[in-house]
Amino acid sequence: METDESSRVLPFQLQFDKPAASQIKLAEWNPEKDLLAMVTEDSKILLHRFNWQRLWTIAPGRCITSLCWRPDGKAIAVGLDDGIVSLHDVENGKLLRSLNSHCAAITCLNWEEESHLISNDCGHISKYEDRTCRFFPPAPRVPRMPGLVSGDNGFMDDGEDSFQELSNSSHQRFNILCSGDEDGNICFTIFGIFPIGKINIHNLTFPASFMGAEATYRLLNASIHKVALSKDLCRLIVMCSGDLVGDDLRDIQMDGDVHGLHCLALNTSIFWNRKNELHQVAQQASNIEDLTEVVRTSLSVMCKQWSDAMHTFREKFNSLSTLIIDYGLHSSPQEEFLSLLGGARTSPPIHQFLVNSLGEVGVKRVSKVLCGAGKELQRIVLDHLQPATEVIGFRMAELRGLSRWRARYYSIGLDEALLNNATEKAGMLLVQVERFVRVLSSVVQQFSNFFNWLLKCIKLLMSEPSDQLLPYNSELVIIFLKFLYDQDPIKQLLEISETDYDVEIDLETMQRVKELVHFGGFSDPEYLKRTLAKEFQQMEISFKEAFQMPFITISGKILCEDLLPLLPLSSMPKASLSMRIPASVSYYEDFSRAALSHRACQHHFIDYISFQVPDESFSDIANCICIVRGFMHDLDCLRKGYSSLEAVLLCIPSDYQCVDLALYKSNCLVTKPSHCYIRKCWRWLYDDSTSK
Repeated sequence: METDESSRVLPFQLQFDKPAASQIKLAEWNPEKDLLAMVTEDSKILLHRFNWQRLWTIAPGRCITSLCWRPDGKAIAVGLDDGIVSLHDVENGKLLRSLNSHCAAITCLNWEEESHLISNDCGHISKYEDRTCRFFPPAPRVPRMPGLVSGDNGFMDDGEDSFQELSNSSHQRFNILCSGDEDGNICFTIFGIFPIGKINIHNLTFPASFMGAEATYRLLNASIHKVALSKDLCRLIVMCSGDLVGDDLRDIQMDGDVHGLHCLALNTSIFWNRKNELHQVAQQASNIEDLTEVVRTSLSVMCKQWSDAMHTFREKFNSLSTLIIDYGLHSSPQEEFLSLLGGARTSPPIHQFLVNSLGEVGVKRVSKVLCGAGKELQRIVLDHLQPATEVIGFRMAELRGLSRWRARYYSIGLDEALLNNATEKAGMLLVQVERFVRVLSSVVQQFSNFFNWLLKCIKLLMSEPSDQLLPYNSELVIIFLKFLYDQDPIKQLLEISETDYDVEIDLETMQRVKELVHFGGFSDPEYLKRTLAKEFQQMEISFKEAFQMPFITISGKILCEDLLPLLPLSSMPKASLSMRIPASVSYYEDFSRAALSHRACQHHFIDYISFQVPDESFSDIANCICIVRGFMHDLDCLRKGYSSLEAVLLCIPSDYQCVDLALYKSNCLVTKPSHCYIRKCWRWLYDDSTSK
């Protein structure tokens, strides 16, 4: 018996032996593995096993305000005080993605997965086939920024492998990440990647059934404490504090109090009713966003590498202009080089520049840098930019095809006209990539020819044999000096400038492009005048417009069904109002009523709302926990005479103070007392007789 007791105490002894460096303020158990994620007061995330083995520690550098796991336990979402939700890999803590859907501090996160496999209207399991893998190789990765070694960037290299795996696995089952902020906004993100909706509780109106009067009401100065999406994705419970007022701004008195803790019931059945369609759209759109990041990073990497190479070229050849001025000449470097090419007398500045300043070693060095940069740009185009652009065009065309099935996809906001425009922009970008490849090849060839000629000139000026040198083309040297020596067409194509740069297109080509419009060509014949970077910018804008429509449509279909006042908060001190009230919201399947819920959702889930009642709220209640069951009742059940809302008040022993609580499975409540050396669990077992 003593042995059994000591074995039970051992895990808690490990907690004393390995304390955290700072106080723990948040903790979440992994839903699938023996892992516990904790957030300290100094905003560090610790991941431990159940035996208290620490796996990793990361510090985002900003204040962490909320935490939750993805349903499969492979990623963790972190809410920050600047409104960013970051997604981290469970294996190593690397940052996989950041979401910027909020402008205020994140107060709560909830990530829920559809509890049953997706089925069609006939009840058969529905699997959406992503046809992309039939026609294309695996999606290209994001190229690594020059100067970074492996591990410097969590979105690349090793982190990219993790992201691809997580992204693919998340598409197997439909899930939604809900995030609430202190300004009253709630955002919905499919797979934790694709934003699909947003509401603000200040803009919601509430029915007046609980007030006994025909009126509608709103919440003012509301702050969200907790959000919880049901497992069938049909309902969302929001715990918030605020002032309940009528539409005419008359206060509703709750036993003399206005400010209180409330529960909102939101109808999110659109997620269930259209989960097949939303799953398909989100899968395509999230992949398009990933590939768009590949294109964006590719352009950025290429621009930097080419700019660095051209800086080396300018740095070496700018000294020629200085020498020309020092010798009192009024010619340009191009004129001096053309004079040398034409066989005229070599001027002193050009002689000094080629023999003393630049020399054979300098030419070879600059040639190696520029030609090497050109080859690297060609590699990035072939391995990253071009395949990503091709797959983007295919996936966008798939979405365009879905949008033409108006009976299924119009109701979730897929707009055929916007997707037609986005698909056309993707095609234009692909044409721009093809043109860029040709321009890059021509520029690199002309630079190489120019350097071959310079080496020949240096050998002749130094009276050295030049038989072993590569040949050069005099006409290409002239073209280089006239159009490339002091210009940079590659940079102009890759860089977004404040002043729009138009690519010169001959009249014959423009006429052909305009004629192609009548035969199914691009409707905008001016696209060839835009640069590659500008075309990518326009493609991004068209994508945002196309994906904004589902976002707006779904947001408008998330409606408020009910409000339940829980307790008054006006009597609490101002310092206490800012403190977090221990609370939890859980859902469990109610098999006794499952047969009644056959309309909007296939399975009926009953909710449990648990919260600590502050001592200041009621004079005759102290150190108690309230549990409410059945707030998210089925309205059809009420019409048939069923009562669903039940509540119980539990008293905690006076020598304990609740600092956190959560339901354990479907018949236990676990509380965390603030002072005890060995953690104790206090359980409440309910049955039908105690709940009625």
